[in-house]
Amino acid sequence: MRICLLTEGSYPYVVGGVSSWCQMLIQGLPQHEFYIYAVGAESKDRGAFKYKFPPNLKGIQEEFLDEILGQYSRGMQENILTGKEREAIYDLVMGGRPLDIRKLSSIFRNRRRFKSPLDIFMSSDFFDVIQQVYMEKYSYLPFTDFFWTMRSMLLPLLYLLQQDLPEADVYHSVATGYCGVIGAMAAEVYHKPFIITEHGIYSREREVEIIKSDWAKGDFKSVWINYFYNLAKLAYKTADRVYTLFEHNAEIEQDLGCDPQKIGIVPNGVHMERFASIGELQEHDGPLTIGAVVRVVPIKDIVTLLRAFFLVKAEIPDARLVIMGGYEEDREYYALCQQTVSMLGIADVEFTGSVNVAEYLPKMDLMMLSSISEGQPLAVLEGFAAHRPFVTTDVGCCRELIYGDSTDDLGAAGAIVAPMDFEAMAKEMIRLGKDFELRRKMGNIGYERTKRGYTYEHFIARYRDIYEIYMQEA
Repeated sequence: MRICLLTEGSYPYVVGGVSSWCQMLIQGLPQHEFYIYAVGAESKDRGAFKYKFPPNLKGIQEEFLDEILGQYSRGMQENILTGKEREAIYDLVMGGRPLDIRKLSSIFRNRRRFKSPLDIFMSSDFFDVIQQVYMEKYSYLPFTDFFWTMRSMLLPLLYLLQQDLPEADVYHSVATGYCGVIGAMAAEVYHKPFIITEHGIYSREREVEIIKSDWAKGDFKSVWINYFYNLAKLAYKTADRVYTLFEHNAEIEQDLGCDPQKIGIVPNGVHMERFASIGELQEHDGPLTIGAVVRVVPIKDIVTLLRAFFLVKAEIPDARLVIMGGYEEDREYYALCQQTVSMLGIADVEFTGSVNVAEYLPKMDLMMLSSISEGQPLAVLEGFAAHRPFVTTDVGCCRELIYGDSTDDLGAAGAIVAPMDFEAMAKEMIRLGKDFELRRKMGNIGYERTKRGYTYEHFIARYRDIYEIYMQEA
């Protein structure tokens, strides 16, 4: 069976998290052929793959949003959309009502009528729809700014919807954003099943980014946020099944409009044997070494971790902080982190770049995760597999990983603090950092919890069964 895995801003260009999940899925199911449809931001990343592809990965289609800049239009056109097509554009811009993928398909898959997505934008029909939405919902905003915001917002989606769609037996998207809509469109065109595995809640993550952003100003932030929630609703509506990593995410998906009958839970899993040589924590001479396996990007909130470590140094002067993860993805944020280290005068902070985590974890006494959004972080599960305790923010599945669920009486494998609360984070780092026996006990609890419920074998078995359903239907 051929499975088209649709990714966005992750595999195969970025290491860790969702990308690691994709690689493990493909490797674990060699009986299936996989094909990657990857959406990236900049075409300079074309071919810059961070993974060695397994033999059953048969191809990759790369689409980059900056290639929109090379599009051209045939000029202003009059009355090029039918009434139903205008209605579909209206629903896409307005939000509030579920989008109909069939209506969108009738517009964007018709190459004879529209050679470029700009053909639609440069039409009286599109202008009329934008004006109608503006008068009904956004008249308090400057119209010119609203129009160009709509253009910036919709053009990437319209561009992607007009690109070639690979043929497959199953379409499997790792998010509900652009790749979710593309998966829905491909499933509609080829009459094939469409499933989603949502790691974090994509629309919630975009909301956090937009609120913190400088490029979306004032009330236009809500316009962008509503748009991404609208895309999520389309993906949920179209998908045959929606899988997520833990119960709380499933509840959020229901709140966002996903039919609860579609939702299933498949936890992440780690290769326990990869860390089998790493025993429980041992007492040692020398400094307390605190680690974080994390990409240096804003959503991981390294700045808060650095501010917390500044307070830790006052109580544990010889403590070290080792941040293990790539910093090439967002050079500006990496520079901000370096500036924070310099401004606060923090000693003993190391940014290693990408490393073999299994080689570094034995050197760590305590692990950290400071993210403002997560799903079910593999970094925490890998740390647990190496008997290392964690202090994490209260995001995604972290509370369940640290404290267990209602069926788990093992105890705490670390501590949870609120996102961005560097003082609470520092307090827990100091508490665990000064108590070796507590760290050892927590690390062993994390190991046992992972062994019971978060192994690679369990993860692969579940997806083997899921794909088997569609093999029988093919």
